[in-house]
Amino acid sequence: MMQRATGPFDVKLTPMPPEAQASDSPVGRLWLDKRFHGELDATSVGQMLAVRSAVEGSAGYVAMECVTGTLKGRTGTFCLQHSGTAVRGETSLIITVVPDSGTGELRGLSGSVKIIIESGGKHFYDFEYSLPEVP
Repeated sequence: MMQRATGPFDVKLTPMPPEAQASDSPVGRLWLDKRFHGELDATSVGQMLAVRSAVEGSAGYVAMECVTGTLKGRTGTFCLQHSGTAVRGETSLIITVVPDSGTGELRGLSGSVKIIIESGGKHFYDFEYSLPEVP
């Protein structure tokens, strides 16, 4: 049975220097540092790779992040995989739980996350997930 958790989150993106052999690459690398509030009470860290094209509003990114905390009272960790694309301002974003990445009481977690960004930059998550019953 699918469940849903929602709430706000804070995110800090910190540019990372390119690897020595990639100094001329158009690929940027960022460190992710997030704090989730609400039904997902957790922190996460990860890395993002991104490219902006010469066309305004067109870009792409991939990211991996690992989350540690409590999801509706169940404690553990899990990882998320991101794939985002923008085509002249029209965006598409897929964020899924990495299969079998859940630990502790979050073992067996699967699902996907939607990110909502309100005017002013406030971020919210909408996490639709499935989690086995606690034995």
